[in-house]
Amino acid sequence: MFAAIARLANTRPRRVLVFVVIAFALFGALGAPVSGLLTNGNDSFLDPNSTSIQATDRIEDATGQDAVPSVIAIMKIDDTAAISEATNTLKADKDVAQVVGGPTMGKDFVSKNGTKTYVAAFYRSSASVEKTTIRLSDKLDEIKGVTVGGIGPAFKQVGEQVEKDLIKAELIAFPLLFVVALWVFRSAISALLPLLVGGLTIVTTLTLLRGINEILDISVFALNLVTGLGLGLAIDYSLFLVSRYREELERSGPGPEAIRRTVATAGRTVAYSAVTVASAGVALMVFPLRFLYSMGIGVALVSLVSAAVALIVLPSVFAVLGHRVNSLALKRWHVARQAEARAEHTGFWYRLSQFVMHYPVRIALIGTALLLALGAPFLGIKFTGVDATVLPDSASARTADTILRSEFTNADNSPIVISAEAPASAKKEVAGFTAVIAERNHVKSVADPVFVGHDTWRIDVTTEGRGLADSSTALVKDIRSLYSPFPILVGGESAQHVDQLSSIGSRLPLALAIIAVGTIVTLFLMTGSVVLPIKALVMNVLTVSATFGILVMIFQDGRLQGFLGYTSQGALESTQPVFLFAVAFGLSTDYAVFLLTRIKEARDAGASDKEAVALGIQRTGRIVTAAALLFAIAIGTFATSEIIFIKELGIGTATAVLIDATIVRALLVPSLMALLGHRNWWAPDRLRIIHRRIGLSEG
Repeated sequence: MFAAIARLANTRPRRVLVFVVIAFALFGALGAPVSGLLTNGNDSFLDPNSTSIQATDRIEDATGQDAVPSVIAIMKIDDTAAISEATNTLKADKDVAQVVGGPTMGKDFVSKNGTKTYVAAFYRSSASVEKTTIRLSDKLDEIKGVTVGGIGPAFKQVGEQVEKDLIKAELIAFPLLFVVALWVFRSAISALLPLLVGGLTIVTTLTLLRGINEILDISVFALNLVTGLGLGLAIDYSLFLVSRYREELERSGPGPEAIRRTVATAGRTVAYSAVTVASAGVALMVFPLRFLYSMGIGVALVSLVSAAVALIVLPSVFAVLGHRVNSLALKRWHVARQAEARAEHTGFWYRLSQFVMHYPVRIALIGTALLLALGAPFLGIKFTGVDATVLPDSASARTADTILRSEFTNADNSPIVISAEAPASAKKEVAGFTAVIAERNHVKSVADPVFVGHDTWRIDVTTEGRGLADSSTALVKDIRSLYSPFPILVGGESAQHVDQLSSIGSRLPLALAIIAVGTIVTLFLMTGSVVLPIKALVMNVLTVSATFGILVMIFQDGRLQGFLGYTSQGALESTQPVFLFAVAFGLSTDYAVFLLTRIKEARDAGASDKEAVALGIQRTGRIVTAAALLFAIAIGTFATSEIIFIKELGIGTATAVLIDATIVRALLVPSLMALLGHRNWWAPDRLRIIHRRIGLSEG
């Protein structure tokens, strides 16, 4: 395959580039509308097969309407015009089954100080939640004096904010990346190549996502990942290929041989690095939550597409440009690049690695202790879900949520909803069970049970805390453990959060196994060792644990709120650790592949074990550090997002990459390589035979 890629680049480079231009225009047109086609709703974070979903489905089947209101409109109680217009607007919509609220319906719909009231709309079960919410929100927003909230508008505003944040991140990332890439590549032409590969990667992946969305619902949140990860990986792979091509230019000059060797070495590494990242995406696909499997599809697609684009486009560019790949560079950049190439045995990274290997035990202990200390706060992690509190304070749904929780007595629009399977004649038994529930801890009130038809009773329980509070989720577990004379199902926001955590926990071992197997197999094929993959697993775990600890200190403990522009939820969104573990693990292995193959190349060329490590780190130190810095910029711009869990995604991924490229690659790798010496390359005889047959190497 790699020989064919090199041959194509050497024989028909201009045809390849013309094809790329046409493909870019076509994919750009097809992929551009994808943001409006992807799914945006609270069910992106729910397990569709959980009992909490079954509970509300049973009630909705019996009543023909949603179990909880989707849209809420809050007005001043003396603004009769606004109250009347909002109520009539909701009642007139064909997809609204029921409207409740207003000052005439009792004290529950009047604020504690008597100044505000609200009305709530329940959709028909057959309604399209997204379309109905957009239609009603637009109409209600036009009514003066109305604050629009509820779960429907909250997720509509989250989706809109995600799109705005995406544009803002791109506007920040592209110029900043070019400036930093100019410093890293020391050539304007070379600095433009990663942005070219990144742009092609993004539009191609968006087009593929659009096609997959026709078969399987994809969450809109995957767009941020595709953009950030696409840019980051495109930069990584471009940097690897360009740096290797420059080496081959110095060795053999421009021509077919330089391109052939570049593709056969760095190109091979890029391909298998992409496989390691894609395996992390596959691990996320085992989760039934749409958010996680959408992210998994995005990770797998963008990693493979970025590698494919880099391998197809860059060799053809090299064939056309030759030495001009270094064009538009200051004279001192040329001098610095040549000096760096000559300083293989005296450069900074060579000297650093020699120093580390001179004190391997002490430095290994210091590096490990530092990562463990950073990861310690993770032991106290708390989890929360996605609701209106992830929105900025300026969002109407966030404002409405705050008003409902602070100014109304029983306005929690997310009660625990119990579906009891019993005939209408079982009123006495249902009432008795309701009385038992009312005596449980953390219960604020219990509504009278209502028979909704089809042998189904509905019991609403209002909790002392908000829906995602620990007390509310504890109450869900308590109710589920109670003896009941008839089958019950517990639903609502609190129960959904309990089931979400349970669903993630049940699939986590399989996801971890996929990641571990993918890492071990890939690194074994690249190195022929079983020791190095195991070491990589351990170091990746240390990197991820340190990242989680930092996220807990920032987002759970509420540090840097002013600087980062967010309000802490007092916990981390429950899908983020899973996502970050998979992606950070894949990216750490990505860098490990690049470093270890260069170490093996030096060792295979006759260098001693320690010398091979020093040469490998010198040859990759600046490249890996620069790649990590550029990747951190590409994904880290999502720290500017107004959505909390998108901030977590950006900061967490960037932190993991930077930790891996500095503490792990500069300190732990050389120290542990020095401690184990030739034992780093051990493998059983049978596996050695397998590696000789199907193994791969940089050389």
